[in-house]
Parts: sequence; structure tokens; C-alpha cells
Amino acid sequence: MAAGKEIRNKIRSVKNTQKITKAMEMVAASKMRKAQERMRSARPYGEKIREVCAHLARSNSEYRHPFLTPREAGGKPGGMILVTTDKGLCGGLNANILRLSLSQLREWEGAGGGRVSVFGGKGAAFMARVGADVCSRHTGYGDAPDVSELIGAMKVMLDLFRAGEIGEVRLLYTKFVNTVSQSPVSERLLPIPDDVLGEESRRAFSWDYIYEPEAPPIVDALLTRFVEAVVYQAIAENIASEQAARMVAMKAASDNAGNLIDELQLIYNKSRQAAITQEIAEIVGGAAAV
Repeated sequence: MAAGKEIRNKIRSVKNTQKITKAMEMVAASKMRKAQERMRSARPYGEKIREVCAHLARSNSEYRHPFLTPREAGGKPGGMILVTTDKGLCGGLNANILRLSLSQLREWEGAGGGRVSVFGGKGAAFMARVGADVCSRHTGYGDAPDVSELIGAMKVMLDLFRAGEIGEVRLLYTKFVNTVSQSPVSERLLPIPDDVLGEESRRAFSWDYIYEPEAPPIVDALLTRFVEAVVYQAIAENIASEQAARMVAMKAASDNAGNLIDELQLIYNKSRQAAITQEIAEIVGGAAAV
């Protein structure tokens, strides 16, 4: 019964793995609910500040902030803020967004390449492997990051844009659609596009504002806060997507482990029955010989 013992060991090993995947599935489901609450809490503020800054981009103000000034396409290297996860075991979530980031870097090759700010350990490791120009990184941001912890990594990219070293900044992250669907997104962050306004918010006339005491400090603070809010919202969306993808992946792993256990149990039963039949045949044969 050496073969039977080996099969029993395999069944025991798969059952232990199944216990781990079920535990991870329950943990991911619990974290996903909390991540969805944080994501939904961040959405209204992010949408409103997008709308205000889009109005500002269409205004005829005398002061034009560098974040609002269009630049010639393809004239300078591009900048990318890439949001990934720190941990794996979440299906194809990271693979999809990293594939999109690699495609974007290839588009920028003719304009001198691209600079990358990375959030998440998976993205940092990938960019190191492909030899990308990583100007800043932030890993280990956890399940409930604070904006103050994220400012340093994104400020590097903002300073490069202000200095004119890069022509645009794109934000790449995974948007949470629902529990079973997460969509990789690449959107232009800087210069701020006016097409973020919905058709119902567009007007035939241009927007303008009255600034007190003066426009430069107010606009600068507003646009900096805009970038912080959008990046924070992207990270919140990515965290919710991560937990949802991990929950689905671990459920699939648990189901596959259950199927494998059933198959191994059937093989073990057949092997055991064959061994018993052989022993009976040997006993009957011996008795007949006597």
C-alpha cells in the first residue's frame, strides 16, 4: 500500500492548502467591505474637485498655472504614476495594469522615454526588471493609507512637470467596477484636461472665477490638492480591486482544491479496493493449492 500512503499524503497536503485559501478568502471579503467604504467616501470629493479644476482649465483667467497649460505632444518624455499592489495572489490584477504600463512606456520611446513613480511593491519590482527610469517609489502603503504618506512620492513627479522635464503625467491604476470585474485605467493627470466634464456640465461660454486675495497661491494650492485627491482615490480604488480579486481568486483556488481532493479520494479508493481484491485472490489461490 505504498501508493495508497502516497495518495493519503497528497490528500492531506491539499486539504491543508484548502484551509489556507478559505481563510484568505474570508479575510479578503472582510477587507473588501472596508476598502469599498473608503473608496466610496473618496469618490464624491474626487469627482467634485475634478469638476472644479476642469472648469478652471476652461477659464479665461490671466494667470495660467503650469498644470493647466497644454504642451506639444511628443516633444518631451512622459511621466507615469503607476499604482499596483504590494502583495500577490490576486489573479491577473497586477498583470493587466503592468501590461498597460509597458505599452505606455513603449509609446514614449520616440520622445525620449518615460519617468515612473510607483506605488506598490509589485510595480516597483516589475519596473526594476524592465529597466524603467523610476524616479520615486512608495511601497507598503497598507489597507488604509494616509494622504500625508503618499505626498512625497507624487511630489517628485509634480516637480518634474513644473520644471518642464516631462510633457505629461498619466495615472495608471485598476478601477473597481464590481466584485468580479476590475478594469485597468490610464488617464491623463497633467496638464489637466477639460474633457473630464460630462456633457451636462459643459457650457457654450468659458468659466471664470474671482480670487481673493490673488490667484497664484489659491490656484497652486487647489491644483496640488487636486492631484493628491485624484491619486488617493486611485489608490483607494486599487485597494478595493485588490481585495475583490483576491477573494475571487482564493474562492476559485478552494473550489479547485475540493475537486482535486475528490479525484484523489476516488483514486485512493480504487487503489485500496484493488489491493484488497488482490489479497483475497492470493488467499483463495493458496487455499486451493493446499
